[in-house]
Amino acid sequence: MAPEYPESNRVEMTDSEIDRMLRDHGVGVLSFADEGVAYGIPISFGYDEERSKLYFVFLRPGDSSKKSDFAEETARASFTVWEAPSRFEWRSIVAEGELHHIEDDDWERVNEILEDNAWFPSLFSETSPMQDMLGWELRIDHCSGLQRRQA
Repeated sequence: MAPEYPESNRVEMTDSEIDRMLRDHGVGVLSFADEGVAYGIPISFGYDEERSKLYFVFLRPGDSSKKSDFAEETARASFTVWEAPSRFEWRSIVAEGELHHIEDDDWERVNEILEDNAWFPSLFSETSPMQDMLGWELRIDHCSGLQRRQA
């Protein structure tokens, strides 16, 4: 039998709690949809609090990229960040918005933001040479967060 716990312990996160979590976590899951087909990928990100944007870099090791193909076809994407130190204490955020290519004149700012909180696995240096580095931004127009604190 599953343990019961009061629903009142599950509360919405404040805007400042959401901002802090997005600044402190450098990886989450970006979800796309193309004609009813969903595709989610774990990915490192940078958070631009001032502009309400998330930045992503897609590395393409070959001639094609499933994530780039989905990003091109997705009208709205969602991004999820979470942590769960125990089954009775967790928090999660879902940000939604339109995906856009990063403009050439924005790369300097984007690189600074990525350096602030993105998480870069060593896998990139161990794979075959990359053909392209593609930048995307998620323009957040809706963001929500829930948390449950241990009583």
